[in-house]
Amino acid sequence: MTSILVDLPWLSLLVAVPLVAAAVIWLVPGVQKVARPLGLAVSLLVLAGAIAMVPGFDAGGGYQFSETYSWIPAIGASWAVGINGLGLVMILLAVALVPIVIAAAWHEVRLPDGARPGETGSGEPDAKALDRRRAGYVALVLALEAMMVAIFAVRDLFSFYVVFEAMLIPVYFMIGVFGGPNRRPAALKFLLYSLAGGLVMLSGVIYLLVQTGGGEQALLLDNLAGALEGNYTAQLWVFLSFLIAFAIKAPMVPVHTWLPDAAAEAPPGTSALLVGVLDKVGTFGMIAICLPLFPEAVANVAPYLVVLAIISIIYGGILAIGQKDVMRLIAFTSVSHFGLIVLGIFIGTQTAMVGSMIYMVAHGVSTAALFLVAGFLTQRGGSAQMSSYSGMQRVVPVLAGVFLISGLATLALPGLSGFVPEYLVLLGSFEASPAAGVFAVIGVVLSALYILLAYQRVFTGPVDPDRSDLPDLGGRERWTMVPLVLAMLVLGFFPAPVLDVLTPAADQFAAILGSAS
Repeated sequence: MTSILVDLPWLSLLVAVPLVAAAVIWLVPGVQKVARPLGLAVSLLVLAGAIAMVPGFDAGGGYQFSETYSWIPAIGASWAVGINGLGLVMILLAVALVPIVIAAAWHEVRLPDGARPGETGSGEPDAKALDRRRAGYVALVLALEAMMVAIFAVRDLFSFYVVFEAMLIPVYFMIGVFGGPNRRPAALKFLLYSLAGGLVMLSGVIYLLVQTGGGEQALLLDNLAGALEGNYTAQLWVFLSFLIAFAIKAPMVPVHTWLPDAAAEAPPGTSALLVGVLDKVGTFGMIAICLPLFPEAVANVAPYLVVLAIISIIYGGILAIGQKDVMRLIAFTSVSHFGLIVLGIFIGTQTAMVGSMIYMVAHGVSTAALFLVAGFLTQRGGSAQMSSYSGMQRVVPVLAGVFLISGLATLALPGLSGFVPEYLVLLGSFEASPAAGVFAVIGVVLSALYILLAYQRVFTGPVDPDRSDLPDLGGRERWTMVPLVLAMLVLGFFPAPVLDVLTPAADQFAAILGSAS
């Protein structure tokens, strides 16, 4: 049985199934009426496939479920996939969030003018238009799911670059077509920032191809390790080309400004995927691409990246405190938290490295919950401005409770998902640099301020009479939040299984950085 689990082309299937389903939903008119239930069923099938893959994974076995197929031999490009512990948990995070997002956005997509079917005529044309829009959104989510699985699994640098850039397409349309009033400028800003970073990275990919001399499978990551050994100058410049792209994606200060605009204008489900999973591609790339390929350059640049990470932690926290828009607040909290993840990657200790890895998962869960529950609130109240609400805990107690739990997980309350990773990052930081650890603690204090102040502004105080009749979370909405709340509790009280999977990968990458240092 275990042999069958290992031998199946799991990763290619997890990419192909949602991609084919997205094409069917997008192109076949008769399917558009059932796009939402079909998309939910496909996403649950993909989740079941990812879970079925887990028993065949050996935590200490390095990269597994490997597949390699020749793609463009002339430039050494292959479709090569394989995962270690970090890739496994990131894929599980991605495929778990997709059905939650589809269910949460069940009634989120409406006609462009806000009209419902039947309000502007006979009803049939409007109904068809609404079906098309909903089908389009579901198709984009499924296409994005395929690319999220691919980006965490590919082991060929050219394939990684192609997927890295292709991911921009569904996200651009998810923001620009289905977002808020300023969706087009926000989508364009997101696209320009990401394209600029990708083009810089492309120069590094091309340089590596030239250095290897080409040949079949020349761009496999395993074959590129050591390609620039002995040529530190070249290694440094190529590393910086990748670092810029990953810093934009992460996002890190000072290339973070696209995120608050995109998160504020995107539908809540899109923001949940964007910040919960897609932004982790930046930190994933720093670990899985930069450390093995450019170890000496990473070791020498690491102190500067630690400084930038600390700036991101404190700057993101301060800006979050000053936000009036709840969606922008959550986005700025993520800038701060990504600073902690980057700090753990480059501070140079195994403890901090494993803390960063589990932080990527914990942050994805809690931030996705915050975006979704904040979306439920703004859909009811018609505004994302926190000043528009007061005393909502007495009006929508379940919604308020989920927001509070998610916020407490974000600020690393013991017993919730954020505590163990934040503790490990801080512990590892103090081991390597007490000064860096002290500055990181300042960010932890700021996180308590921006979360508790936001809860106080929106959910405590006298009830606003104009909003005293807002409905609480319904049955579907409650069920979409249950897996996220359970995940926050499990990662808080029993993180050992995830740590067991991540620790061998953390050992490997921390050893690379330590040896180079």
